[in-house]
Amino acid sequence: MQRITIGTALKNNELRLHALFLQGLAGDEQAYRRFLQSTATHLRAFLRRRLSNWPDDVEDLVQESLLAIHNQRMTYDTGVPLTSWMYAIAKYKLIDWLRRHARREQQNTALDDAGDLFSTEAADAGDARRDLDKLLAALPAQQRNAIVHTKLDGWSVRETAAVLGISEASVKVAVHRGLKLLASTLRDTV
Repeated sequence: MQRITIGTALKNNELRLHALFLQGLAGDEQAYRRFLQSTATHLRAFLRRRLSNWPDDVEDLVQESLLAIHNQRMTYDTGVPLTSWMYAIAKYKLIDWLRRHARREQQNTALDDAGDLFSTEAADAGDARRDLDKLLAALPAQQRNAIVHTKLDGWSVRETAAVLGISEASVKVAVHRGLKLLASTLRDTV
């Protein structure tokens, strides 16, 4: 059995989506429908991770993002990776949603509580992300990618297995071993 490397799996996914997208632009309705379905799966995982406190809003943002991708399809530059372009659109939709949500929250915030708006939470989160990136970089690629997709990006084991080109059992083993190695590394540094 031939093993597909993570980079190859991601590249194959990019190429598959790109081909479906271009076929859709050329008028192939079935290809475009498959592109939108695959894109929805990716965006759902991307947004689910970022909106873990608002799971009911994830599907709305997926649909808004798909609509924006559809409306902007003619502006796509084929020299840019399609997934980067898609995630950029989803990110802007997420930012718009967060702004709307923040405005609603601010309208309900008393002036005495306004000091909480300027906390260092964002800076702390950035520091934590850099630390996590360093720890993950020390893991073997398969363990790192399995953890990133399932634990950070919110993908299912099935989605992760498909992207990485390995079995679902292998994804579970990679996550388990990777987390065990991370825990050991953290114990040794503390």
